[in-house]
Amino acid sequence: MKMFSLFAALGILFFSVPSFAQETNQEMTPEMKMWMDYMTPGDMHKMLEKCVGQWKAKITMWMAPNTPPTIAEGNSVNEMILGGRYLQSKHSGNFSGMPMEGIGLEAYDNAKKSFYSTWIDNMGTGIMFLQGKFDPATKTITYNGTSVDPMTGKDMKVRETMKYLDDKHSEMEMFMIDGDTSSKACTSILKENKF
Repeated sequence: MKMFSLFAALGILFFSVPSFAQETNQEMTPEMKMWMDYMTPGDMHKMLEKCVGQWKAKITMWMAPNTPPTIAEGNSVNEMILGGRYLQSKHSGNFSGMPMEGIGLEAYDNAKKSFYSTWIDNMGTGIMFLQGKFDPATKTITYNGTSVDPMTGKDMKVRETMKYLDDKHSEMEMFMIDGDTSSKACTSILKENKF
């Protein structure tokens, strides 16, 4: 019942705030202003929007520390969804002779001033959850979060960096964290490509 009340309140607010602001000369309440600020895409969403398009990826993966990497290529199609609020990435490629598909979702939460990222693919059945901050000096989002370790069924810590080299190139690096030890698991170089 509480969830229904919450959704009802959000629905009323969603439909009433824009019409209230447009149809009256009265100022919005502080609560309505806060909600409008929360739901309106800003500069960080515009930064994510620069990733929209078709990209070619060169992927290097390490299955375990101190082992030779596997190198693969893939394609990514990125688009902003839900009115420019989220970046959705659909990836396809080949990994060790098997077709690979994955979907990533990136968000910037205006209230928390933080980036969020999720990842799912056909090489597993879990979801990777990450939260991160942007460093404008290095043009890098550094994410921290968890992914499932398929060998144990438990969460393992993950660190990921997404560096925007320029408007047509970016580099992602992912590290698995085990206690005080950090080992690189994946590197992906993305280049804009009209495939």
